[in-house]
Amino acid sequence: MADIKKLALIGHGKMGRLVQQLAPQHGFEVAFVLTSTGNSHARAITEEVFAGIDVAIEFTTPEAAVDNLKALAAAGVQAITGTTGWLDRLPDVSEAVAKAGTGLVWSPNFSVGVAVFRKLAAEAAGFLKEQNEYGAWAWEIHHDAKKDAPSGTLLQLVQAMRQQGYERQIDTSASRAGRHPGTHEIGFDSAADTITLRHVARNREGFASGALRAARWILGRKGVHTFDEVVFGSGT
Repeated sequence: MADIKKLALIGHGKMGRLVQQLAPQHGFEVAFVLTSTGNSHARAITEEVFAGIDVAIEFTTPEAAVDNLKALAAAGVQAITGTTGWLDRLPDVSEAVAKAGTGLVWSPNFSVGVAVFRKLAAEAAGFLKEQNEYGAWAWEIHHDAKKDAPSGTLLQLVQAMRQQGYERQIDTSASRAGRHPGTHEIGFDSAADTITLRHVARNREGFASGALRAARWILGRKGVHTFDEVVFGSGT
């Protein structure tokens, strides 16, 4: 790929290292890596330090994400974030992005398969919203190092079901064990039958590749976007 873009990584855990490994396949040169050391309250993210960076991918912690994303906007840097657990502060981040005239793609999950799975779950919820004999559940399992439970992905699945008009209880639960990369399940049960929808991640490569795909997509765009727009186009 001739058009090589310069990428900065904010966070260098398992996801950050995998993004770095796959970056050349997506036309990126990793020009800068920033870890939590020395970046308290995003003080290391400045316009001078990030000069020449085309886009940054942020995978850190809920405590750090908001400051990081605001600082990236102030520095004029396009950004992708897969950090979860901070979305109650999305309005603050959106305001910073709008003020700076930059672009951001956020998602609790950058898997294309999960994006499709979410649409299927929402569609099923819409079909069953008037069928009162069906109860619903939402469940997921991740590795024991994942901090938020339920995951941002599961909460987004439930939200998608609600947006389709499913107003009855959705029993929501999460498990944390071992090194599981992630399984999400949506189910509907009645006295007559059970419907189960499930997405199983085999590894983290799908998440890293999706984040890099989003990083390409956000180049030249402004405003705050979701991964659905990257996968399915605007207006989704």
